[in-house]
Amino acid sequence: MWAGKDKVHGRAYVDALVKAGFDKTAMQVTEDYSTVGNPAETLQFSVRWNDGQCLIGQVGPETGKPVTTVLPGLADGTCLLGDTRDIDW
Repeated sequence: MWAGKDKVHGRAYVDALVKAGFDKTAMQVTEDYSTVGNPAETLQFSVRWNDGQCLIGQVGPETGKPVTTVLPGLADGTCLLGDTRDIDW
């Protein structure tokens, strides 16, 4: 994804994870644009597995190379804190 034209679009990462077999309903992604309409400097995406672990990724012009990690999920069943996009496409 990072090498392609959609490297800073959350939907591209969600679609790639779905294609790899992950459940879209277990995903979160942050906005592609800031609250004033500028492209996001970074975007985060996550997917929660059945065992409660979360694959979390961060990409964007300010991160350099993509960064990923696996961490325990949050108590509320999510992976990311704060506002995330509805994945309804």
